[in-house]
Order: sequence, then C-alpha cells, then structure tokens
Amino acid sequence: MNVRKKDISAAAVISRLLASLFALALISLAALPALAQEKPSPAVERGKKEFDGNCSFCHGGDATGGRGPDLVRSALVAHDAGGNLIGPVILSGRPDKGMPPLHLSDAQITDIAAFLHYRQLQGLDSAHVPKDYALKWLLTGSAAAGKAYFNGAGGCKDCHSAAGDLAHVATKYSPMELEWQMLYPRGGQRTVTVTLPSGKVLQGKLEYLDEFTVALRDSSGWYRSFRRDQAKVSVHDPLLAHRKLLDELTQADVHNLFAYMETLK
Repeated sequence: MNVRKKDISAAAVISRLLASLFALALISLAALPALAQEKPSPAVERGKKEFDGNCSFCHGGDATGGRGPDLVRSALVAHDAGGNLIGPVILSGRPDKGMPPLHLSDAQITDIAAFLHYRQLQGLDSAHVPKDYALKWLLTGSAAAGKAYFNGAGGCKDCHSAAGDLAHVATKYSPMELEWQMLYPRGGQRTVTVTLPSGKVLQGKLEYLDEFTVALRDSSGWYRSFRRDQAKVSVHDPLLAHRKLLDELTQADVHNLFAYMETLK
C-alpha cells in the first residue's frame, strides 16, 4: 500500500512496524533462521515456481496479497515448520474464504513453505530499526494501563517483579532493546524428559518435537530420537507463558506494557 510520507506520524510508523513484527510472530521465541540469503536456495527457487503457478493469482507474485491475504505477514506461515501448518491449508483449502483445495505433493508443499519463509525473512531484514531509535517515538502507550495489564490480565506478575528481576530494567537497555526483550526474551532453553517403556528416563535439551517424534541432546552431547507412541514425553519450557502471550497481546497492550517498563528506572 502506498502512503504519502506527510500522512504518517512517527507514532504510526512504529505502530505499523510492531504490527508487522507480531504478524510474523518473530519469533515464535524459537531461534530465528539466518536472514534471507543474497541468493535463494534451490528449494526457495522451486517454491517460487510452484507458488507462481498455484497461489500467486490470489496471493500476489511476491506473496503480499491480492484477492487472498498477505502471506508475508501471516502468523500461520511464521509458526510453520517445513510445511506442517501450510500443508493442511493447501490440501484442504478454505472453501468458506474462497480458497479451493490444491492436490500438491509433499515435496511441492515443502518448497512453497521454503519460499514463504524466505519472503518473511526478507520482510524482517527490510524492517530493520536502529537500536538508538528515539524513545519519544516508541512511548505512545499508558504506563498506568501497562501496570494494570502487568499485574492483571497479562499475568506478568506471576513470573516477574518490578522490584525484583525487573528492577531498573529501563536503565539496562536502550528503548528498542527493552521492547525487544519484553516481547522476545533471550534464553529459556526448552528441555525434555523422555520415559521409555522399560522405565529408563532420559533428559536433555529438546532438539525436535512433533506429534510423531521427539529428539533430545543429552548431557554427553549425544542426539537421541524416539517415537512418541513408544515413550512418555514431558517438556519443560521456561518461556511458555511468553509464547502464549504473543498470540494474545494487542497493539495497545504492547504500547502500554512498554510505557510501564520505561518507568522501571
């Protein structure tokens, strides 16, 4: 969408940037892949051809939307891993929204997913904002409303304390870094406990998990993989509350929480 420069206030610019970041989920808090390569991979190039032939009529050649929605800002695409979420939509369609099912192979779906992820990474790369972005352009929310959300609906106080782990947090980070940390905190490695039918228990860093397989890396560095129907699996995710909150936060919540965080000096 083309918008004249004079029509956009600084607050609107950062609001739109945050909207893009949320739609991309960024982060599902999992480690982000490297930014889009200069030269697309063969899978991305194949996916582009598949997308052009099957999807571009509605979603646009660059996946930014047309008759169908913008897929570069799609939360479903951002949360997808290798086509696990994109595939069912392609195969089943969304008849209620005018999208017919497409009978594509697993390989075709995987390539389309690779192309869409590449387009999202390009979007992230182009949306770079300097760390020294002025506080006055970010500070558009209500600190009082942010505090109320922190202590109430957001559930933040269940894990954090303004007088404890967050004391003076606004002096530790630049405004942009503080907002980033607030939404996508570092650390919080997921671990898993796997109990085998024999009763043997294995623990380690969670490397992979889907409905069929779980994999971990144990303390010795060995990569171990098990079928989920043959093991009891218990995942410990210290950032689970943050991951869930990303799907619930509104733009107003983000601005208000940030305004409150900026008071913790």
